Amino acid sequence: AYFSTGYTENLKEALNNLGKAVIEAVQQGVEVVVLEDKSVSEATQFAMPMLLAVSHIHQLLIRHDLRMQTSIVAMSGEMREVHHLACLVGYGANAVVPYLAQKTIADLTENNRIQGDVASNVAQLNTIFSEGLIKVMAKMGISTVQSYHGAQIFEAVGLGDDVIEHYFPGTPSKLSGISLATLDVENKRRQTIDQPYLQPGSTFQWRQQGQYHTFNPMTIQLLQHACRDNDYEKFKQFSEVANHHTASHLRDLFDFKTQSSIHLDEVEPVETIVKRFKTGAMSYGSISQEAHQTLAEAMNRLGGKSNSGEGGEALERYTVSEDGADYKSAIKQVASGRFGVTSHYLQHAKEIQIKVAQGAKPGEGGQLPGTKVYPWIAEVRGSTPGIGLISPPPHHDIYSIEDLAQLIHDLKNVNRQADITVKLVSKSGVGTIAAGVAKAFADKIVISGYDGGTGASPKTSIQHAGLPWELGLAETHQTLMLNGLRSRVRLETDGKLLTGRDVAYAAALGAEEFGFAT
Repeated sequence: AYFSTGYTENLKEALNNLGKAVIEAVQQGVEVVVLEDKSVSEATQFAMPMLLAVSHIHQLLIRHDLRMQTSIVAMSGEMREVHHLACLVGYGANAVVPYLAQKTIADLTENNRIQGDVASNVAQLNTIFSEGLIKVMAKMGISTVQSYHGAQIFEAVGLGDDVIEHYFPGTPSKLSGISLATLDVENKRRQTIDQPYLQPGSTFQWRQQGQYHTFNPMTIQLLQHACRDNDYEKFKQFSEVANHHTASHLRDLFDFKTQSSIHLDEVEPVETIVKRFKTGAMSYGSISQEAHQTLAEAMNRLGGKSNSGEGGEALERYTVSEDGADYKSAIKQVASGRFGVTSHYLQHAKEIQIKVAQGAKPGEGGQLPGTKVYPWIAEVRGSTPGIGLISPPPHHDIYSIEDLAQLIHDLKNVNRQADITVKLVSKSGVGTIAAGVAKAFADKIVISGYDGGTGASPKTSIQHAGLPWELGLAETHQTLMLNGLRSRVRLETDGKLLTGRDVAYAAALGAEEFGFAT
């Protein structure tokens, strides 16, 4: 039976009516429920968000003990990305028909905009969607669609409690957010834009009329000129621009309480504060040798620490040069115990970081395409020139806190002077994981946010993976306090820290050290 997701006035009422109609049909023996927005009248109706409709029907059928008697098919013009497919399957759709994406490919083929025949190009689109879903499942350690189907392994950011409770029950949501009424208004607004063509969008590419990007021509220009000219006033301008804009980070919704001020002389001096600063883990090969060395030299001068990433280091960098330049990275990263990780490498570390996960693309390892693996990079990384390097998702190596405790023990015996750090990702429940890491005798824990990274990630990992560090850091700090473990470890965070204000917020939420990369 086909059910249109079109409605005229009230979204909540329309969802209730749709639910009643589907329940009645399944009770009468319907074995396949097709939710479709193809028949929605453009002149008089709006299409309800397909994910909302699918999840609502899925949950309603479960509550009426009818879910096993029928399948849900989502026939949606809205589905155009891998993430959309992942959400629909994850919230209950047995099958998905992305008819508008398929018709777009067919139209481009017929008008000679892309080569080949219609059938093979549409089949290729379907394959791309399928492979994308497989990638998403793999990041979660799930091997079959049957296990992924209806599993709801998502976390909501910015949906109201009422929406979660009624339509996405069981979904973790740290923050509240928009109501169903606001969703209704935004949904209608999207469908009444009277333009002959679609906007090109500005999700990945900065555009002047598009959405706000943290790094834009103004912030980049001010930051670069401030540093090149050693101009503090220019840096203050950069801070002003970076700090005062529309809320693009969670911390932009915070404000400092008004306090009685103290004299600057009473504040910890810059020279000791910068010792808490780190560079992000950027591997040799993903950035050039010059950039890698420059970061190390700068942090060594300041008394901070640079992070080698998982790419190893050239041996000659371990000795201080004649002119006093120290190019050695203080933090050596261990990711799956490969890529140049030797006892010699670990002996030259002040800190050894176990990468259990990374914030910019959780569930994935670093990747260097074969074309970038030059002989000198292959030598440092202990690999073969021209062969791509990819570290597997860390959950293939570390199955439990016991495994992690063993690795921490081994690394402490390799280098007894080095602190052992474990890098985790901001997510609901990270506090519990961090408590286990503290019990495994790690010295430091890094909580990495979703908006770090250089953007060298698949699109499914840039937009729809990870959470703001503010959430993970606050949860970790509080959970460690509740369990009497906070004094055992130091906490660090990273992910688009741009100004002194960001560092102050991170410190207020529990961080003692701070990582900067991009």
